[in-house]
Amino acid sequence: MFMLYLTPLSSDRSRLKRLAFTSATPLRGPRPTPHCIRTPSWPQPTAPVEGLDGNLGCMNVMRRQVWNEMDPDARAALMHRGIDDIFDPELRASIGIILDDVRLRGDAAVCDALAKFDGITLTPNQLRVRTSEFEQAVVSDAVEEAIDDAIVHLRIFNEAQMQQSRDWSIESEPGLTVGEKITPISSVGLFTPSGKASYPSVAYQLAVPAVVAGVPKVSLVVPPVPGGTGEIDPAVLVVCRKLGIENVFRVNGPAGIAALGFGTESIDKVVKVVGPGSPAVTIAQVEMQRFGTSTMMLLGPTESLVIADQTADPVRLAADLLIEAEHGTDSSVVLLTTSAVLANATDIELDRQLGALPEVRAAACRASLGPNGGCVLVDDLATAVVVANSYAAEHLQVAVADADVDRVVDGLVNAGEILIGQDTP
Repeated sequence: MFMLYLTPLSSDRSRLKRLAFTSATPLRGPRPTPHCIRTPSWPQPTAPVEGLDGNLGCMNVMRRQVWNEMDPDARAALMHRGIDDIFDPELRASIGIILDDVRLRGDAAVCDALAKFDGITLTPNQLRVRTSEFEQAVVSDAVEEAIDDAIVHLRIFNEAQMQQSRDWSIESEPGLTVGEKITPISSVGLFTPSGKASYPSVAYQLAVPAVVAGVPKVSLVVPPVPGGTGEIDPAVLVVCRKLGIENVFRVNGPAGIAALGFGTESIDKVVKVVGPGSPAVTIAQVEMQRFGTSTMMLLGPTESLVIADQTADPVRLAADLLIEAEHGTDSSVVLLTTSAVLANATDIELDRQLGALPEVRAAACRASLGPNGGCVLVDDLATAVVVANSYAAEHLQVAVADADVDRVVDGLVNAGEILIGQDTP
């Protein structure tokens, strides 16, 4: 398992713990059972951990569980996150019909899918985003600044990663030379979701690695804004404008994946398709492999886990939990903490911050932090590490006292990324 370690930019304890390969998409792998995980050996607290009386009170947002009171079924349920829909036979069959339709009828099938599933009627010559749309796309100053900052950091990281991916060769025996030649792929299709929220972050996380790698042909497909007449989220268009991506198309998710894989009259065929999405989009990517299209690993819903002790700030902690919880009603967000007091304070803060969110996002957060995840009280940080390794989160944050950071991070082996501290962007 490869992990990306990020440390705070604005904290005195900012330092690079480790740097390893990361891809443009979250890394996931088989999730070991707890007994397979090495328990970190560090001194246990001499006094009881603050708040460990098991009394979490009445929590309005987070589901409450106590690890040492959970039976094997409850623990297994926490680890099992919703990828079941991806293997639903009826859904797979329906997606197969869409893919075959696009393969046979091209643009006409793409437009029909937009009309049927998104309620938006377009003609084939309206699928491609016009130059004027890129030019007219506007976001707030704050959003534009955030996009610029993200692109800069992604460029720095991916350029450094490219330096580690050079051609190499060795002479394995006299007269026999073996090695690798590293070259960009010829084309890539990027799927950026839309509908539930605005996802410029997905656009630049997918696009910057492709641009830095030197992929000569980059295409991006994105569903139109719901309830409109074909408009694209302006934040996504701003990202594309900044990165010089001109091949952008408004399409329905599965039909867009098919269009990229097969090629249509308007959308060129690519050799690889990447990007997160609904179970329908994931199934489409999996099925397109049968036709020779390279796609990414099987992805389930967004998930995150935070390990926190009594030193964590509940206001920031609530905000960090909501960042991933708002993705959808199938997301899973877990707070692992040694402090019932912190858990209660965080739940109160979650309730307050949820009041400022649109209802669709607030509903997603309540599902992610309620039946899909929630707060799990653990006896100590060693147990938190064991649970976190078994959960194998896509996003994992460590918000503990400085004296415990190294020991916690050193014990973590299964995660897509590790964010150290509460000042890490």
